[in-house]
Amino acid sequence: MQKRVLVAFIIGLVLPVSFSYTHHALAQSEITELRDQILERGDRLTDIEAEIARFEAELLEVGAEKQTLQSAINRLETERKKVNAEISKTESLISSTDLEINQIILEVSKTEADLERTEAAIGDIIRSLYQAGEQSMVEVLLRNQRLSEFWTEIDTFDSIKSEMAYKVATLNQLQQALEERQGLSESKRNDLSSLKDQYTDQNSVLVNSRAEQAELLSATRNEEAEYQALLAAQEAAREEIRRELRDFESKLQFILDPNTIPAPGTPVFNWPVQNVIITQLFGGTEFAARNPGIYGRPYHPGVDFGAPRGTPILAPLAGTVRAVGNTDAVPGCFSWGKWSLIDHANGLSTMYAHQDVIGVTPGQKVSTGEIIGYIGNTGLSTGPHLHFTVYVKEAVSVRRFNEIKAVTGCGPATTPTAATSAYIDPMLYLPPR
Repeated sequence: MQKRVLVAFIIGLVLPVSFSYTHHALAQSEITELRDQILERGDRLTDIEAEIARFEAELLEVGAEKQTLQSAINRLETERKKVNAEISKTESLISSTDLEINQIILEVSKTEADLERTEAAIGDIIRSLYQAGEQSMVEVLLRNQRLSEFWTEIDTFDSIKSEMAYKVATLNQLQQALEERQGLSESKRNDLSSLKDQYTDQNSVLVNSRAEQAELLSATRNEEAEYQALLAAQEAAREEIRRELRDFESKLQFILDPNTIPAPGTPVFNWPVQNVIITQLFGGTEFAARNPGIYGRPYHPGVDFGAPRGTPILAPLAGTVRAVGNTDAVPGCFSWGKWSLIDHANGLSTMYAHQDVIGVTPGQKVSTGEIIGYIGNTGLSTGPHLHFTVYVKEAVSVRRFNEIKAVTGCGPATTPTAATSAYIDPMLYLPPR
């Protein structure tokens, strides 16, 4: 019996190691190779990010120039270079994430094999201990001719029990490691799905940029005078639409209950862009009129963030997409361009205008920091930027322009509308700068 127990003990200790050595060495070699490839792509990402930063700096210079046809074309060309660099970055991230998933799969497989071997070794020890347990201490004593042999056998049992405890602890650690790797694998797969969506959207930005340049050259016949006339006509049309919308909204009735929204000065939102460059602040609304010492500015029912075309727009807070729209779908409607409206649980709603690509659909749940679209130059704007508006949720509704006034020419295009008292200064709920 003593020999049988000792043999089982030795098998429990040695067999998993000797049996799995080749398999482990091979798996570890593959894992190491994947890690090296991931590091190599990390270096490439650093180079691409530096390239993107250079294009962003060039765009700032172009944006500061006088608005001419040539500067508009230069901006479009630089934007395309930047978007191409961002597409390369996304491709590298997709490739790197794919490698990380493969690495995790190998690690999961290796951990599962370790679990199986550890469980088998524990089973052998348990069976041996059970068989040995059928004998009483007296039988063990009588079976041994010498007292020293009796103590040796007792010590062997104690060693087996210690090894048993060690293997049980190892088993628990392996199970925990397996759960963590499986959770990481799921997270990486979600990342990969988001990156593939981002890749598709970025390519759409590139297509839109080419189409805008072609349309611009066609409309102006490559003549500066024609470009300036076009800008003047668009600006006049935009002001007419703004005036009509203001007249309509000023007639809407809404009394704000301060208890239904967060207290002013509470930073409930994150910034909707990563690099914050504010080009125009909130002002000129009824809310602003009640605070003339602070908001003595022209009418502007939101905050504008300047950023290159294709810059991701981030959800500042979790919420549900109520509606999306595109005023450019109606010829001559110089308004928000592509926009989306998100309702939040805190009594506020937010609108994002002039997008190049809308990344969400009505009814979709979004989480804080999620990409919901990409900054563009749609609608009528003086350059790529995000117009960010905050409303009291219960007061905002989505309407067709022909409900407001037919003369706008926007007809069936839709827009968020609210009583002027329902517009809130976004800066009251954004983090301190």
